Amino acid sequence: MNDNVIIRADKVQKYFNGGAIKALDGVSTQIQKGEVVVVIGPSGSGKSTFLRCLNLLELPTGGKIFFKGADITDPRADINLYRQKMGMVFQHFNLFPHMTILKNMTLAPTQLLKKSREAAEAQAMTLLERVGLADRANAYPSQLSGGQKQRIAIAGVLAMEPECIVLDEATAMLDPAGRREVLDTVHRLNRQRGITVVHITHHMSEAEDADRVIVMNDGVVAMDGTPRDIFSRVEELRSLGLAAPDTVELLHRLNGHGMSLPLTAITVDECARAIFQALHGAEGK
Repeated sequence: MNDNVIIRADKVQKYFNGGAIKALDGVSTQIQKGEVVVVIGPSGSGKSTFLRCLNLLELPTGGKIFFKGADITDPRADINLYRQKMGMVFQHFNLFPHMTILKNMTLAPTQLLKKSREAAEAQAMTLLERVGLADRANAYPSQLSGGQKQRIAIAGVLAMEPECIVLDEATAMLDPAGRREVLDTVHRLNRQRGITVVHITHHMSEAEDADRVIVMNDGVVAMDGTPRDIFSRVEELRSLGLAAPDTVELLHRLNGHGMSLPLTAITVDECARAIFQALHGAEGK
């Protein structure tokens, strides 16, 4: 057993309608402690079902899921304990509208972790500071932007002291600025706190800074690698109904017109530099 593996899926299956729909059909993968892993795939690929199976919001039809070596699909396992360690942030904000942000933040620690109100409030302020929203502690959810609400949701998950944060299309309803807020927050938590991040998204650009990208299709893992490896396989992605980030798509089109550009240049700066150097030679470095 590799002690650095935090989550391991072993031949996980999830069938619906008596097996007529195979949402997951034998998914096996593992996630290392401290990794940022982005899961992408076309609609109906099984990515959201896979994420929900990780902490048993959906019960797998077959296979096993391990968290730090413990089989959490074992009926004797204390799933609530593992759900605390594997906090989920959903597409919708899950904040009580009639409560201040501080009250929302202290609800779970006082009721589930049995912390005193004073201790929970002190922790909440620390966590709000960590996500850059300490000045909004006494605001109500209706007074926040979408990006701010999701950052509050992340802070609320952190109150349960998780080792892993799982984001189920948590940026789907946000504008580009809001998506950037949320991504910056989770990447900062990963760098500073070593928190493992598993993120499902349909925005390909959100995978650029990940350690790994898992591409799902028809209930199985179709591709698994670094962002540069995955996004350079433009035709393979297209065969799955997916498009590479705009930068890679541009480079691919230019290559179709006689240029020879690296498809591993995935950021805007890398893309611009690659095109400049191709047009002007090495002196453009």
